[in-house]
Amino acid sequence: MILTGNKEYYNGIDTIRYEGKESDNPLAFKYYDPERVVAGKTMREHFKFAIAYWHTFCGQGSDPFGPGTQNFPWDQSSDPIQAAIDKADAAFEFITKMGFDYFCFHDYDLIAEADTLSESEKRLSTIVEYIKQKQQDSGVKLLWGTSNCFSNPRFMNGASTNPNFDVVARAGAQVKMALDATMALNGENYVFWGGREGYMSLLNTDMGRELDHMGRFLTMARDYARSQGFKGTFFIEPKPMEPMKHQYDFDSATAIGFLKEYGLDKDFKLNIEVNHATLAQHTMQHELAVAAKANMMGSIDANRGDYQNGWDTDQFPNNIQETTEAMLVFLEAGGLQGGGINFDAKIRRNSTDMEDVFLAHIGGADTFARALITADNIISSSPYKKLRKERYASFDSGKGGAFESGSLNLQDLYQIAVENGEISPQSGKQELFENIINQYI
Repeated sequence: MILTGNKEYYNGIDTIRYEGKESDNPLAFKYYDPERVVAGKTMREHFKFAIAYWHTFCGQGSDPFGPGTQNFPWDQSSDPIQAAIDKADAAFEFITKMGFDYFCFHDYDLIAEADTLSESEKRLSTIVEYIKQKQQDSGVKLLWGTSNCFSNPRFMNGASTNPNFDVVARAGAQVKMALDATMALNGENYVFWGGREGYMSLLNTDMGRELDHMGRFLTMARDYARSQGFKGTFFIEPKPMEPMKHQYDFDSATAIGFLKEYGLDKDFKLNIEVNHATLAQHTMQHELAVAAKANMMGSIDANRGDYQNGWDTDQFPNNIQETTEAMLVFLEAGGLQGGGINFDAKIRRNSTDMEDVFLAHIGGADTFARALITADNIISSSPYKKLRKERYASFDSGKGGAFESGSLNLQDLYQIAVENGEISPQSGKQELFENIINQYI
C-alpha cells in the first residue's frame, strides 16, 4: 500500500542557478553553467551529474567512534515503506533544486532490507513504483543502479566469491532484483562494486577458484539483463582494499585484465573513483588514462581522499589542479562512454545544517566545471599538445615510424643502435608542462 508522499524538506532553498564567479551567493554555481558549450558539448552533456542516494540521503555522519550527527527529517517514520517514500520525496526535491538530471542507488538505499528475501523484493517493487512516478513528474533519470552485497553479515566472506554456494545464490537473487529495479526505472547503466570480493588472508583462500566464480557470476548477470532487453553498459568499479585486505578489482589495469580474461570486455567498462585511485597509489588521471587506452572509460565517482588518512574518506572534490589534469585525459579520450559523474561523496560529520549538502554539491560541480574549462583552454590555446607531440617526434617517420608500424625486428634495433653510437639525453620538460597547468587555471 502506497502511503502519503510529496513532502517538502529543503524549505527556503530555491533552485540552484549559475551566477558566475563574481557572485557572492553561496547557493549559486560560479563555474558550472549547464548550457555552456565546451569542446563541442554542453557541460550538462559532458558531466551528466548524478546524486548518490547512499551518501546524500542515507548517510548520517556516523564514524567508528560515534553515532550519526545528521538527523534528517525523512528518517522519522518507523514504517519502512513510509520512510522510503519520505526519503524519495527528499531525494527528488534535492535533485531538482540542484538542477541535475540523474541519480544512482544501491537497492537497499531505496528502502530498508526486510527479514526475508521475498519481503525485501516486495518492498523494493513498491518503492520502485513510487519512484517511477517521481521520475515522470520531475524528468530526473537513473544513471545507474547497483546492489549492496557487502553490508549484511551474510556477505562477510564476499558475495560472488564467497566459499559458501548458498551465499553466492543469495547474492545472485539480490543482483537480479536490483537489475529488475534498474530496468524498471529505465536505468542507463548498472554497476558492480566488489565490496567484499577479495580476501583477508590467502591462507584460507583459493584465489583462482574465487576469480572464476566472480567471472561466471558477472556473465550470468549480463546474460540475464540482456535477455530482459537491457541495452545499457555494465561497469566495474576498481578499489584496491577496504573493506577487504585485497580486493580483486584492485585498479583499472587489474579490472581490465579480469574483464578480458573472462570475455566480458565487450559489455563492461569501468566506473572510476578518485579516492579509490589514490588508495591504489595512483592518481585519478592515471586510472582514467589506463581505462581510455582500453576503450573502457565509462563513468566517474567524483570525490577525493585526505592525504593524511589511509582510508576512503569520500570528501567532495575541490582540488582544481588534480581535476584539471584528469579533465585533460577526459577531453582527449572524447569523454565518458555511457556513464556520467556521480558525487560519491558525503558532507563532513560536523556539517549538520540542511543547506550544507547543497554547498557541498555546488562546490563539487564547480570544481569539475572550472577544471573542464581550464583543460579545454590548455588543449586549444596552449603549446601543451604540440610539446607532447614533439617529445615523440622520432616515431613519426623514418626508423621510429618503421618500429611503430611493426616493420623492424630486434636485429634491426641492434643494428640501428650500433650505427647511432652514444645518445644525447632529451629533457622531458616536466616543469614547463606543470607551469602551463598553473598558467591556465
